[in-house]
Amino acid sequence: MTDFSSVKDKVVVITGAADGLGEAIAQCFGENGMKVVVSDIDAEKGNKVVEQIKSKGGEASFIKADVSKEIDVKEMMDFAVETYGCLDGLVNNAGIAAANRPTHEYSVAEFDRLTSVNLKGVFLGLKFGVEAILKSKSSSGFIINIASLAGLLGNSSMGLYSSAKHGVVGLTKSAALDYAPYNITVNAICPGTFRTSIWGDAPEEQVQQYAKMLSPNGKLGDPKEIGHLALFLASDLARYISGSAISIDAGSSAGKLTPSKWSHPEILV
Repeated sequence: MTDFSSVKDKVVVITGAADGLGEAIAQCFGENGMKVVVSDIDAEKGNKVVEQIKSKGGEASFIKADVSKEIDVKEMMDFAVETYGCLDGLVNNAGIAAANRPTHEYSVAEFDRLTSVNLKGVFLGLKFGVEAILKSKSSSGFIINIASLAGLLGNSSMGLYSSAKHGVVGLTKSAALDYAPYNITVNAICPGTFRTSIWGDAPEEQVQQYAKMLSPNGKLGDPKEIGHLALFLASDLARYISGSAISIDAGSSAGKLTPSKWSHPEILV
C-alpha cells in the first residue's frame, strides 16, 4: 500500500473549503494527519467542516476570508503560522462562476468580479502563501491551484471563466519555475464536471442527462478523487512533479469524442 505518512503534521491553508471540491480536499488532508486551515466566506459551513475533521481525530481551524482582498489573504496566512507555528502548503481553491453568454455581452463589472476571485485570488494566495512557506523553512513546501478543464480548453459562452482559469494555469507554470530552487512545488488540478452543490436542487434525471453530454464516460466525478490527487501532490511521493496542469475529467481534455460503430459489439454482451 502506498505510504502517505509524509504529509502528517504538515500545515496547509485551503481556500473555498466550506463546500464542494475544497471541502473534499480538506477532509482528505485532515484524515491523513495534516493540520488544516479551512478558509471561506461562509463561516457557518466552514466551521462545520472543521468540526467534521476534528470528529475524526484530525486537526483543523477556520478563518473567514475573501480571497479577492489583500488584507484577508495576508491575515489568513498569518493565522496559519500563529496557530500552528508554520506553513507548509496552500490550496488555492476558492472560485466563482459566471453566467454563460457570448464574450461581448459580459459587463466590465462581471469581468472585474470574476477575475478578482478566480485569478487575483490565486495570485494573492501565491504572494503571501509562498512568503509564509519560505519563512517557515519548510523542507517540502507545496502549492496546489485548482484550475479547470476550462483552463486547458476554450469553451463557447464561458469567456470570462475560461480566461481566468487559463491565467491560473499560467501562474502555476511560472511560479513553479520561480520556487523550484527552494523546494516548493507548484501544480494545478484541472477538474472536469464533478458532483458538487453547484447542481443545487436539480432533479437527478436532469443531472444524469448533463453528465452524459459533458463527460466521455457519462458520469460526474466524485470530489474525493480531487482530494486524493491533491493528497498525492502534497506528499513526498510527488516532489519531482511541478509546473504541471493535471486534468481529471474522464478524458474530456483528450480530444473530440466521435461516435463510431464497432465491428464486433458482441464482446460487450
